[in-house]
Amino acid sequence: MWLSRQGRAAGSVQDHARLGEVTVSGNPAAVYLDGERRALPVFGPGGYCWRPALHQEVLVLKAGNAGETLCVAGARCEEGLEPGEVAISTPGGAAIRLRADGSVEIRGTALRFNGQDIQPGGM
Repeated sequence: MWLSRQGRAAGSVQDHARLGEVTVSGNPAAVYLDGERRALPVFGPGGYCWRPALHQEVLVLKAGNAGETLCVAGARCEEGLEPGEVAISTPGGAAIRLRADGSVEIRGTALRFNGQDIQPGGM
């Protein structure tokens, strides 16, 4: 109890992460928090690279000893997923969904393997 009150009193608990809106997409990105913050590096899970889209809501973390280093750590999940499911999607509509029942769904305008177009039913 005492420890949780100390964190709140110092302002340290709620100030380590904030939601912001992307104003310049890419990596590094710019995000509007209480003002625009530029050149923020973008982080994702190991092996997964992403670039936040313009106007996307993202989570900005404060790192460093005094919270002087900001970074974009993730974006709000918009997919309607069931428990245990994973989805990778783009604002353009392409998506891969790993369903909890073991099925895999792929959505998009074309499917390519090693640079070669694959026709539906051709595998």
